[in-house]
Amino acid sequence: MENKISIRRLKRSLTGDISERQREFILSCIRQKRKVRVLQISIFVLFILVWEVTAHFGIIDPFVFSSPSRMAECFVQLSADGSIYYHIGVTLFETFLSFFFIMFLGILIAIMLWWNDTVAKVSEPYLVVLNSLPKTALAPVFIVWLGNNMKTIIVAAVSVAVFGSIITLFTAFCSVEEEKIKLIRTLGGNRIDILRYIVLPGNAHTIVSNMKVNIGLSLVGVIIGEFLAANAGLGYLIVYGSQVFKLDYVILSIVILCIVATGLYKGLETLEKRW
Repeated sequence: MENKISIRRLKRSLTGDISERQREFILSCIRQKRKVRVLQISIFVLFILVWEVTAHFGIIDPFVFSSPSRMAECFVQLSADGSIYYHIGVTLFETFLSFFFIMFLGILIAIMLWWNDTVAKVSEPYLVVLNSLPKTALAPVFIVWLGNNMKTIIVAAVSVAVFGSIITLFTAFCSVEEEKIKLIRTLGGNRIDILRYIVLPGNAHTIVSNMKVNIGLSLVGVIIGEFLAANAGLGYLIVYGSQVFKLDYVILSIVILCIVATGLYKGLETLEKRW
C-alpha cells in the first residue's frame, strides 16, 4: 500500500495536524520514493548512453543493434509522412478492441459459470485445455478461417487472454464469503441481488487487476496477429523491417511497443487509484 501512495499525497498529508514522529515518517517515505525514481531514471539514461557509445565506436554492430541516434533519425523519417503514427494508431485500435472483447466475454462467461454450477463443472476441463493451448499455433488456422484481415488479428488477440481471464474471474466470484450470501438470502434477496451487491462489488479489485494483466496480453496478441495477417501496425512494421533488412524499423517498433505497453498499464493503474 505504501508504494502506491504518490509523493503529492504524502506532501499534502504534511500540511495536516500531525505529530513530529508522523512528519518524520512521511518525510522518509518521500525521500525513499525520490531515491527510487532517481535510480530508475539514472539506469535508463546510463543504458542509452552505453548503447549509443558502443554503437558509435563499433563495439556492437549498429546495423544489427541500431542505436538511439539511428532510431531518432528513423522516427523523424517515418514521421515526415505520418506513417509511424498510422501504424501506432492501428495497433492501439486493435489492442483496445481486443481488450474490450476480452473483458466483456471474461466477465459475462464468468458470471454464467458462477450462476450455473453444472455448466461450470462441465466447462472447467475445456477452459483449462484452451487456456494451456499455445495461441501462436492457432494463428495460421484463424487466417484460413477468417482471412488475412483485422478480424483474424482481433480473434488471435482475444484468444491469448480470454480463457485465463474467465478462469481467474470465476475463481474470484466463487470465493465470496458464504456469510455475506446467507445475509442477503436472510433479507429476502435472490441470486441477482447476491451478484449485484456481493459478488461484483466484492471483486472490483480483482476485475481491475485482471484488466491490468489483460491490457498487456491484448497487445501481445495483437502483435502476434500482425506478424501473420496485417498490412499495417507495429507488428507489421517489425516483419517488414526484418524482411528488407531495415533493422532500425524493428528496434524502433519494439521501443515504441515498450512505451505503449507502459502507458496502457499506467493508465489502468491511475484508473484503479481513482476508483
